Amino acid sequence: MPIRAPRPSRPNALQRSRGAFARAPLAVALMLAGMAAGAQAQSLVDLYQAARGYDAAYLAAKAQADSVEFKAAQARGQRLPQVGLKGTVYRQHFESGLDLTPAQRAALAAQGGSSSSNYSITTKSLALQARQSLFNAELSAIIDQADQSLIAAEADLKTAEDDLLVRLTQAYFDVLAAKDVLSTAQANKAALAEQLASAKRNFEVGNATITDTREAQARHDLATAQEIAAENDVQIKSITLDQLVGRSNVQPQGLMTPVVLPPLQPATSEEWVSLTPNSSTIRKAQVGLEYAKLETTRAKAGHLPTADLVASVSRTDIDGNGPATVRAGDGTNSSIGVEVNVPVFAGFATQNRIRETLSLEEKSERDLDNAKRSVTLATRQAFFGVQSGQAQVKALEAAESSAKLALEATQLGYRVGVRVNKDVLDAQTALASTQKDLYKARYDVIVATMKLRQASGSLKPEDLESLNRLLIAR
Repeated sequence: MPIRAPRPSRPNALQRSRGAFARAPLAVALMLAGMAAGAQAQSLVDLYQAARGYDAAYLAAKAQADSVEFKAAQARGQRLPQVGLKGTVYRQHFESGLDLTPAQRAALAAQGGSSSSNYSITTKSLALQARQSLFNAELSAIIDQADQSLIAAEADLKTAEDDLLVRLTQAYFDVLAAKDVLSTAQANKAALAEQLASAKRNFEVGNATITDTREAQARHDLATAQEIAAENDVQIKSITLDQLVGRSNVQPQGLMTPVVLPPLQPATSEEWVSLTPNSSTIRKAQVGLEYAKLETTRAKAGHLPTADLVASVSRTDIDGNGPATVRAGDGTNSSIGVEVNVPVFAGFATQNRIRETLSLEEKSERDLDNAKRSVTLATRQAFFGVQSGQAQVKALEAAESSAKLALEATQLGYRVGVRVNKDVLDAQTALASTQKDLYKARYDVIVATMKLRQASGSLKPEDLESLNRLLIAR
């Protein structure tokens, strides 16, 4: 007779492994519901609004876009009149090194001045000066460049917004994927525990060897390790999502069952490529080209004259005992006119500056070509990635159905004695592995679809609404 192992402690009634595996997801769901007690499930749209007000990268991009708007306003302000007020007060004391004759003193006194050759005066003046540009080709180019900078800032902000949408979607479904993997790991562990108990019972009554028990124990121990790793992964992914939206204990809504992923629209890669002119990358490269052309215009303006309308009004008060010729400056002075500056020769600096900007303009053209090609390539790659993912999901769904049938058949064969314990363990492990791959493939397709929209420049916050329709409303 084979040596009997000590009788293990077990519940009063052990159910079949098939029934245990069917009940395991319910138990896991109840456990997760208990963990999330007090935390309300939140949709993607709700979390996106929270992330927009918390994510540092997005808020930094928004502040940068706001600063460019004010910088553009500074450039446009140079076309408006420039007005300044200038005031001065100074004291002047004069001592002559020559002695005046009596006749000179009398003449000086007759003019109303001091009869002494020495005098002191205080001069106070207040002037209002204004300048208005009439013609300045360089200034016009600077203002146009500021307008182009606004377009570039909008493209950068759109890039940051798209990045936030994709990061949020990735983090959201990473949590769901980690929870699904944990559920599968726990269900697999529960089913292997039933198989381990069955192997021990068969060994006790002499219907199996100790090898079956040890194999079942090894699989159960491995499932325990996988469960611990899955629990840790759920915690890490949850922390990542919490940090992104600035909330704690965020509970994403799960996918509705049965899971039906929507078809990809548009259905061809060329249709997606036709959307790429809206890409922020291409728009910014186009702005770079326009900016370079305006820089050439600025350089050429170095050969052109400038014209300004200038005007001033000033009031001067002179107090003291100075001669009348000194005090003659007392009064109000006003002037208005046109000031024209014509460049004549700048040591060939203007010509060389034009050559430099033309070379930079050609570089910007090449950068735009490269941006268009890169975005087109990325869009096509993303499209075929989504297509491949959808096909993989369908294949894994079929594989899951086959794995379930195979497990049921193997369990039945084990009960009637035509299959051994290892066959059941292998079938159980194969089913768990297939389910993990299926869950990951589904979430990968959802995130890849968002990345496809991002690559083609068609991603919008409203796209989260379509994803929300895949989730369980709570």
